[in-house]
Amino acid sequence: MTTAAEDFSVVPAFEVRSAAEQRVPFVFSSPHSGRYYPERFLAMSRLDGRDVRRSEDCYVDELFGGCVSLGAPLLAANFPRAYLDANREPWELDPRMFAEPVPPYCNIRSARVAGGLGTVPRLVGEGFDIYAGRLPLAEAVTRIEKVYKPYHETLKRLLSQTRAGFGFAILVDCHSMPAGVRVSDSGLRPDFIIGDRFGTSAASSLSATAIDLLCAMGYTVAHNKPYAGGFITEYYGRPPRKVHALQIEINRGLYMNERTLEKTAGFDALAEDITRFCADLMALSDHHFRAPPLAAE
Repeated sequence: MTTAAEDFSVVPAFEVRSAAEQRVPFVFSSPHSGRYYPERFLAMSRLDGRDVRRSEDCYVDELFGGCVSLGAPLLAANFPRAYLDANREPWELDPRMFAEPVPPYCNIRSARVAGGLGTVPRLVGEGFDIYAGRLPLAEAVTRIEKVYKPYHETLKRLLSQTRAGFGFAILVDCHSMPAGVRVSDSGLRPDFIIGDRFGTSAASSLSATAIDLLCAMGYTVAHNKPYAGGFITEYYGRPPRKVHALQIEINRGLYMNERTLEKTAGFDALAEDITRFCADLMALSDHHFRAPPLAAE
């Protein structure tokens, strides 16, 4: 019988897609588009192969794949969000999920844990329970130690190298959202949402530029509502330290059938638009943010 430590012995848990040389001060991450479901995990789940994918940011890594040809690395998860959520604190665990008590340092009271969407999720989208019973605590510990931590160590390294080489770094954390999402106070159903943790994770000029570029392409864009950015945006976005982080949410109705999970006819055109958006954002951001390389710390 395989164990959690062996779940990604054939397919790597994540990968860095990059050109031979990084030419721009950008790093892209796609933590929720992983679609390799280990057989052991599927055997543990009470859901079928389609329902277990309800939390997946389907194909987002492909939509942003053009950033690699532009000279930016893309860190893409192969592990699925239902298995492990890298856009959470490392120890956001729901004690109701496990057969043993969780360690005292775990964050068991966050809104995300309460909603069933902790580091090891209890639910997938639309409220479906993933497991029929409690898990051994060792299951969560192994996933965090063997997958979560290496993913974040890789992201930290990419950002550190980018900042050292260019004088600043911009992280774009890439996600998708259900087609029915609306902005509560306006009723707007946006095509994109730009999140910057209400101005704390990125310079306001960067967020404004991203919004303006997408609007100029004919898309409807919301800012921070209802998604302002998750753990990755909050944790890595440090403008005073010359690291800026934006979260971008894409409306799935633009490119896929949410019921069948199949790409629709609009997929290729959207991917081309996103590549053009990335190129324009890189050009404008380079003008506004370029600085001499930082001294080694």
